[in-house]
Amino acid sequence: MPKAFTPKVVTANHLLEGDVIYLANDGGWTRRLEEAEVLMDEDYAAVRLGEVESRQSEVVGPYLADVTVGPKGVQTTHFREEFRKTGPSNYNHGKQAEAV
Repeated sequence: MPKAFTPKVVTANHLLEGDVIYLANDGGWTRRLEEAEVLMDEDYAAVRLGEVESRQSEVVGPYLADVTVGPKGVQTTHFREEFRKTGPSNYNHGKQAEAV
């Protein structure tokens, strides 16, 4: 029996800066998970991923990442995605320093 589809977002790394980015509803990119387009349909998710796989001048390594949507908004479901979202953990710099 196939596994049920769960909500996803398209994520990748920005080609020039390396930052983690997410596909937004308008087809642009955002660095904020809460602004990402949440994909609830498996076929549509495959279409959106296919659209960005050809945008090699903008991104590296696009893929679908699992998320949940609840009272706290969009949340990652896997440690890897949480780690990517917050950035390196050795000291505060970049987006970590901005959040302080």
